[in-house]
Amino acid sequence: MPLTVTEQITIADWELTEQFVRSSGPGGQNVNKVSTAVELRFEAARSPNLPEQVKHRLRRLAGRRWTKDGAIIIQVEETRSQARNREIARERLAELIRKATEKPKRRIKTKPTRGSIERRIKAKKVRSEVKKLRGKPE
Repeated sequence: MPLTVTEQITIADWELTEQFVRSSGPGGQNVNKVSTAVELRFEAARSPNLPEQVKHRLRRLAGRRWTKDGAIIIQVEETRSQARNREIARERLAELIRKATEKPKRRIKTKPTRGSIERRIKAKKVRSEVKKLRGKPE
């Protein structure tokens, strides 16, 4: 079933690939038998549902989870349940994309106040005096 991120963005099933691998976490004897950890792969660069600006912000936000071929890989092995790990992975992907849709505010440059300039210069003078006193006496 498709993953709904926002009202405008819905991710189709063909863009998501899930692979189940053995988990290193808790599970007792099952940990060696059952593949409960999920590896969710989202082809972000090829996605027709994401605007270009969102893709750029998403790449920056994803960090090392972004692969060279433009996919995002999310690994989850928190619970013993395969279904719950799958839900968590999908939630994390949706949250990451939601963050990427938010346009960052532009920074407005401001002049430093007179008081802040004076405090900075005073601090520099104090520091200079401390360093002078460290020298050898004459």
